[in-house]
Amino acid sequence: MLHKSSKACVASYPCVVQNSILWFYPRSEPEHSDVLQRKRPPYIPELDDPSFVGGYGVRDLPYGYDVLLENLNDPAHVPYAHKGLMLEFDEEGGGPIRMKIEEANIDGFRSLQEKGYFKFVAPCTFYGSPFRTEAEDGQGKKKQPPTVMLVFLSIPVAPGRSRLIWSFPRNFGVWMDRIIPRWYYHIGQNTVLDSDIYMLHIEERNFAAAGLDNWQKACYVPTSSDTMIIAFRNWFRKYCKNQVGWATQTANQLPPTPTKDQLMERYWSHVMQCTSCSAALKGMRALEVALQVASVAVVGFLAVAKGALVTSVAHRAAVVAAAVMCFAASRWLADFIEKTFYFQDYVHAYK
Repeated sequence: MLHKSSKACVASYPCVVQNSILWFYPRSEPEHSDVLQRKRPPYIPELDDPSFVGGYGVRDLPYGYDVLLENLNDPAHVPYAHKGLMLEFDEEGGGPIRMKIEEANIDGFRSLQEKGYFKFVAPCTFYGSPFRTEAEDGQGKKKQPPTVMLVFLSIPVAPGRSRLIWSFPRNFGVWMDRIIPRWYYHIGQNTVLDSDIYMLHIEERNFAAAGLDNWQKACYVPTSSDTMIIAFRNWFRKYCKNQVGWATQTANQLPPTPTKDQLMERYWSHVMQCTSCSAALKGMRALEVALQVASVAVVGFLAVAKGALVTSVAHRAAVVAAAVMCFAASRWLADFIEKTFYFQDYVHAYK
């Protein structure tokens, strides 16, 4: 006889694995049981193509889902918000970015650009290539020229909180991924995210003060490069009424602004969730301790020997130099660990 208890039952949600990501539909009612068979998440072939490489990254961010997606839809901010990290234009600001919006509806939109394309597949997927057309990316088994794609999944977490999952699959330089660990790529990728975290956090509060229905009054979007921003904001207004449908009722009140080191911290927002970065952190911590122990052990050896084993001045100098080098290396490694896995400030004025 099977005994059932409501205290020991959990809800069962429809779920599916696609592109190595677990998707689930957060409704447990019977009428939603086959929802992922009726409409599967967007499939991106390059993520499963063995001729492409590019693992995933994840970061929790201190601003909301709509601000995150708006930022991803804004190509013009890259050389300025990420100054010193990515593309550089001349002092006059470069030139226009021409794009055309197609197929704008409840399912998202597609943006055709001079040298590439991007697609927003509602509600959270944004992907494309800045250098190739969609037709070229859809050639299937045909031999493709060197290309790279940008894939972003933007997940609402809470008012003023979101999660970004990213991947940059490419079919060139594949050998590099056999040598360079994933955590090394994440150093640069996290620095890019750090460079505009504070600005976007403040931007969200400016939007809230003006009211999301009046978002255009809080900013100025006159150029062709703003086309995707306007398309996303129009989609968010028309189909979502400028808000995320949270499961529990919320006043949509933004959390208070924390200190800058809390806004830009990396350990809880990324490292703890990343197997590569957490393993690297563990190994470097062990190496730091080993270097400190070695420096103390060398000095202790020199003190105990008292000239019996280390007779010449040159030998003693070499032993002292080894101790100093071990200690200096441990201090450098401690600073590297702090900046890579915990917090590193980014000041635009210094770039």
